[in-house]
Amino acid sequence: MAIALQEFSWTSLVTVLALMLYFAFTANVGRARMKYKVLPPQTSGDPDFDRVFRVQQNTLEQLVLFIPSLWLFSLFVSPIWGAVIGAIWIVGRLVYAWGYYQATEKRLPGFGINALAIVSLLLGSLVGIILTIVD
Repeated sequence: MAIALQEFSWTSLVTVLALMLYFAFTANVGRARMKYKVLPPQTSGDPDFDRVFRVQQNTLEQLVLFIPSLWLFSLFVSPIWGAVIGAIWIVGRLVYAWGYYQATEKRLPGFGINALAIVSLLLGSLVGIILTIVD
C-alpha cells in the first residue's frame, strides 16, 4: 500500500495547529507567572495563575491521546475526516481554555467537545484497524 504524502496535508496542518496552540498556552503560563508572581519551580499560587497553568498541563495530557489517534484515524479511516475531527478538537481546546481562564466550572463545554473528538478518533481508529486486519 503506497501512501501519498499529499493525502495527509490536512492531517499534518491540524497537527501543526494543535502544537502551535499548545505553544501559545505555554507562553500564557510564562506571562501568568510574571503577572501573578509565581516563579519557577512553583506550580501554584494565585487561583488565576492556577487556571492558566491547568489549561497548559491538561492540553499536554490531551495531546498524548490526540496526536496518535488523529494519525491512526487518518491512516486507517480517512485523512479528511481525521482532519475535520482534529479541527473540532482544536476548537474544543480553545473553548476549554477560554472558559477555564474565566472560572473553573466554565471549562466543561470545551472539555466535552474534546472528549467527543478523542473518543471518535479512538473508536474510528480501532474499527479501521480491525477492518484492515480482517480484510
